[in-house]
Amino acid sequence: MLYEHATIITVDTTRRIIYDGSILVRDDIIADIGKTQVLAARYANEPRYDLSNHIVMPGMVSTHMHCVQSILRGIAEDRDLVSWMCDRIWVAQGNITGPEAYAAARMSMAEMLRGGTTCFIESLWAERYGFENLVRAVDESGIRGCLGKVVMDVNPDQPAFRIKMHHGLVEDGSSLDNAVSMYDRWHGTSNGRVQVWFGARTPGGVTTSLYQKMTDIAKKKGIHITMHCLEEKEDRDVFTRMGKGPMEYCDEVGILGEKTVMIHMVWPDDDDIHRLAQTGTHIAHCPSSNLKLGSGFAPIPKYLAANVNVGIGCDGAPCSNTLDLFQEMSLAAKSQKGLLQDPKVLPAETMIEMATVRGAKAVGLEDQIGSLEVGKKADFIAIQTKNLHQLPVYDPVSTIVHATNARDVNHVVVDGKLLLKDGCLVTLDEEEVIREALKAGKDVLERSGLANQVHSSWPAE
Repeated sequence: MLYEHATIITVDTTRRIIYDGSILVRDDIIADIGKTQVLAARYANEPRYDLSNHIVMPGMVSTHMHCVQSILRGIAEDRDLVSWMCDRIWVAQGNITGPEAYAAARMSMAEMLRGGTTCFIESLWAERYGFENLVRAVDESGIRGCLGKVVMDVNPDQPAFRIKMHHGLVEDGSSLDNAVSMYDRWHGTSNGRVQVWFGARTPGGVTTSLYQKMTDIAKKKGIHITMHCLEEKEDRDVFTRMGKGPMEYCDEVGILGEKTVMIHMVWPDDDDIHRLAQTGTHIAHCPSSNLKLGSGFAPIPKYLAANVNVGIGCDGAPCSNTLDLFQEMSLAAKSQKGLLQDPKVLPAETMIEMATVRGAKAVGLEDQIGSLEVGKKADFIAIQTKNLHQLPVYDPVSTIVHATNARDVNHVVVDGKLLLKDGCLVTLDEEEVIREALKAGKDVLERSGLANQVHSSWPAE
C-alpha cells in the first residue's frame, strides 16, 4: 500500500519533514519513503491511499499506563495522592474481576488507538485480573503492549499508608514466579507486539531481597522493569529511613539500567539524576497526573541536560482523566516554560521526540519503531488538518504539539495494518467496548461500596 500526499514528520536521524510525501508499506515494514511524485512513479502499480490534508508521524509511545483504570475514570477527583489511592482507587481495583479487567483493558486500548498511541507500557497488572485477559486485549486490538506484571511481597517495615493497600491487591513473593511464567508463556507473541515486563511495586512496599531476586532474573532473561518512584516529595522519607539515597538504593539492588523505566521521578536530587544518567535508566514523565494530584513538577529540562532519556505517558484514566498524548506533550512543555519562566525550554520538537523516538528507546524498540525509516515497522498515524483549531499550518511540528488533540487522529497503522480508518476503529467494536466497560465500572463500584460516594460535590435533584 502506498500512503500518499501527506506532510510527513519522519523523526529520522536528520529529523526531516517531507511535504507531499508518501510511505510504501509492504507487510509490516516501511519499504520506502519520500516525495509522492517520486514514489508514485516508482510504484505505479501499488494500491494507493490518499492522505491529502494530513500530517503523518510515527505512532506515539505511552511510557506509563494502568489499563484497568479506564472504568474508574472520575471516581477520585480533587484528592491528594494518598487519599486518591488508599480510599478510592485501591478499593475499587481490589474488587475488579478478570472479565471486568478485560473490559477495562479493551476500553483503554480503544481510547489509546483512537488518539494515536500505538505502543504503551502497562505498569502494574495484578494477579487477580488474569494476565491472559491483558494479552488477549492487546492481540485483538492490534496495539503494541509492554505488559508489566506486578512483582511485590509484604514488607513489614513499609510506610503506614502503603499498608492500606486493599487486600484484593496484596500479593506475596510468588508474584515474581508468576511474572516469570507469564514472560515464558507470552513474551514475543502476537508477531512481537506483546512484550512481558516486571512491574515492580514502589520501594518501601517491597523487601530488598525480593528486588534483588527480581533484578537477578531480569538480567539473566533480559526482562525489562518499570517502577513508580519519587512521585511525592514524602517518598524521599522512605529512603531516608533506609539510610540510602533513592537512586543509590535502586542502583544497589539492581533496578537501574538500560532496560528500566522509572515512573514519575518528580523529586530527584543531583545524585539521583547522575545515577540515572550513568546507568542509562529511562524516565516516564506524566505531567497531567503530577499536576492533577498535586505531586509537583518533574525537572525534565535537568534530566535532558544530563542525557537521561525521557518518554511521556498519560498514567491511568483517573489520574489525568484522558489518554491523550497530544495533551501531555503540550502540557509538559507549557508547564516547564511557566515554572522556569523560560519560553525556550522544551520546544515542540523535543516533545515529539519524547512521544516517539525517546519513548521507543525507553521500551527497547528504537530499532523497530519511533521514527519513519525504511526497514522499520510500519507504525504511524495520520492527523487530519482541516479543523479551525489547527489552521493555518505553518509549522507542522508546532501544530501537532500545541494545536492538536486525540480527536484529530484519522488513521492509525500498526505492524502495517490499518487499525483506525476515517476515525473509526477497525479491530474493535467501539459501541460494544463502551457498553461492556460501563457495565464493568458500575458493577465494580457497587461491589466495592463506592457507588454512593462517587458524585459531584454540588447538590443534585
